[in-house]
Amino acid sequence: MSATDAVIIDVIKHTKRRERDRRAVRIWLGVVVFTLFCLVLVGGATRLTDSGLSITEWKPIHGVIPPLSAEEWQEEFQLYQRIPQYQQINRDMTVDEFKSIFWWEWAHRFLARSIGVIFALPLIFFWATGRIEKRLRWPLVGVLALGGFQGFIGWWMVSSGLTKLVSVSQYRLATHLVMACLIFAACVWIMRGLSPHSDDIAPEGRAKAGAVLVALLSLFQIYLGALVAGLDAGFTYNTWPLMDGAVIPSDLFLQQPWWINLFENPKTVQFVHRIGAYVLFAAALWHMAVMLKRAPGSTHARRSVLLFCLILLQAVLGIATLVLQVPLHLALTHQAGALVVLGFAIAHWRGFIGEYAPETAIVERS
Repeated sequence: MSATDAVIIDVIKHTKRRERDRRAVRIWLGVVVFTLFCLVLVGGATRLTDSGLSITEWKPIHGVIPPLSAEEWQEEFQLYQRIPQYQQINRDMTVDEFKSIFWWEWAHRFLARSIGVIFALPLIFFWATGRIEKRLRWPLVGVLALGGFQGFIGWWMVSSGLTKLVSVSQYRLATHLVMACLIFAACVWIMRGLSPHSDDIAPEGRAKAGAVLVALLSLFQIYLGALVAGLDAGFTYNTWPLMDGAVIPSDLFLQQPWWINLFENPKTVQFVHRIGAYVLFAAALWHMAVMLKRAPGSTHARRSVLLFCLILLQAVLGIATLVLQVPLHLALTHQAGALVVLGFAIAHWRGFIGEYAPETAIVERS
């Protein structure tokens, strides 16, 4: 066998091993993304059912075990009775009614803890066995660190409703949700980079800028939705396309200074969320038109069409949720749709960059 043949065989072996390793890492990240998806939905249900303050202590380890006896349930209920939400809103609540809100918050925290395990243990295994390419090791460690920081943000959010407020701060709720979406987006980004890419040449310029814009607007719209949820703004002004009988309702800037209305006036917050949806819809429509013109018939153009359709469906879900006065199942479907749009927008953006270079991966493993 010649030296050239030996090199070719070695390259083929490394290529097969690289693809096998990438497939394993993609599957792992896919599980993480799905678990994050479930976690955000349970978190949404926790907010919609006003369950987020039912557990008044932060016990990262011991908190995994729920109350197992009547005495333990009574003890947990007595802790809840100390906070303003119980004293001002739920004074007639029984222990059995308390259990219904407790389980939502416990499930949310349990899933959050589970993600730490689901992410950390495979990361250690893949790193130790050389299955993770060097360029991805520290970014993945960064995602793990963000997950740990997210746990702190979660408790910081809950603590805002334990002394004075009857619910958590909308500022902290929005921070918590956006951080979850950033972790979700980072996992999708890395997973997409490890996936096989189309041979279609991705157009640059406005086409790529449009993909970036839609992804960023999707994330910003989720932030606006978190403010709506934090203020229960979706339960008011339940008409569309008019709001309070007008295209642009009055009294949007009653509070002083004027900018505080953007965060604390439920009417203004809901109106801004509506405007954000219109802007996102227009951006997706423009991006689709550019793609169909610049790269007709390409995978990138087809993805832009699907992305627009997802955003259109999400808009319909949002309108239905508003008009029907936020039923739980529809509100959670709307939140799920937001994550689907964000994930697809991130993957679409990543498609313009291309797959991680296989030659570099071979050199790293050799």
